[in-house]
Amino acid sequence: MSLKICSVIGARPQFIKASPLSEALRESFEEVIIHTGQHYSYSMSDIFFKELNMQKPNYNLAIGSSSHGEQTGAMLKSIEKVLLAESPDFVLVYGDTNSTLSGALAAAKLHIPVIHIEAGLRSFNKKMPEEINRILTDHMSEFLFVPSKISVDNLNNEGITSGIFEVGDIMYDAILNAKVRALENSVILNELNLTQSNYILATIHRAENTDDYFKLQNIFTSFANINNNIVIPLHPRTKKMMERFNLEFSENVKAIEPLGYLDMINLMQNSFCVITDSGGIQKEAYYLKTPCVTLREETEWTETIDVGWNSLVEIQSEKIVEAVKRSNYVRTLNHPDLYGKGDTAKKIKSILLKSTNERKTCAA
Repeated sequence: MSLKICSVIGARPQFIKASPLSEALRESFEEVIIHTGQHYSYSMSDIFFKELNMQKPNYNLAIGSSSHGEQTGAMLKSIEKVLLAESPDFVLVYGDTNSTLSGALAAAKLHIPVIHIEAGLRSFNKKMPEEINRILTDHMSEFLFVPSKISVDNLNNEGITSGIFEVGDIMYDAILNAKVRALENSVILNELNLTQSNYILATIHRAENTDDYFKLQNIFTSFANINNNIVIPLHPRTKKMMERFNLEFSENVKAIEPLGYLDMINLMQNSFCVITDSGGIQKEAYYLKTPCVTLREETEWTETIDVGWNSLVEIQSEKIVEAVKRSNYVRTLNHPDLYGKGDTAKKIKSILLKSTNERKTCAA
């Protein structure tokens, strides 16, 4: 009888990360997928299961949006009920969302071993809810799968020294699987009348940017001062705050609805550069060899900064415009493999199989 893993997912980046790993795990384990509903619209959820050929979730908790405390509490209560019903051998969580923390906490309280994918990342900014989520999740996890040596060091510095496995980045697996399909199946460039490198792709969604009038205004001013067309898939939070602050885009900005994964990959790999405050898109841009301008004071993905393909930019119009102009130079820089070779899913499966076999031997 195969061991059972309950995988907890809830947000766009987690659907992407789960795609290659779920496929690999199902070869040797029984997997039960729990979707918390943190991202719930078709464009932010259902389309990813369809495009990535993923099995639909066994459970959809339909928690939806609310305050951090209310959302996390509702998820914890609902996930606990599923775990009690399913009695899994492991609970697997991804990244740093409220879904991540809720899944890990529910499992830990039931004494179910926690597997954390993308462990050890640190921005060292505890004002970010994601930072709190990832720290707490790491300290509850038995298996910590990290993307790079820096993440190993971060965990060691917090006193976590066992159960750490450096396996690369699962999102690289997903990119390699998807980018060929994106070129074959996505027609988004034709639909938007775009050609290679004649536009910039932007994504803005973090509360520290969208909920601050002066920051959001500065971002929009920089857009107006950039001599390129800008395409921005508009996040619901950004749209809401634009209306509240009575802000509008300049004529060179085309706002569109959130996109599926294949369309986003196609837009990203053909853009002049990416402007973002997302964590996952920083990596996706790197894997697609697209320069990235990150509108944050810190990043968990420091290696992309070190090699020059990503830049952290203070939210001032002049600095953002200048960073965008550097994109042609960035393309001349070396582009090393920072987070593995795209075989992370196979490595994780192999480690989990070895560990479970060792446990069976010890128990015999």
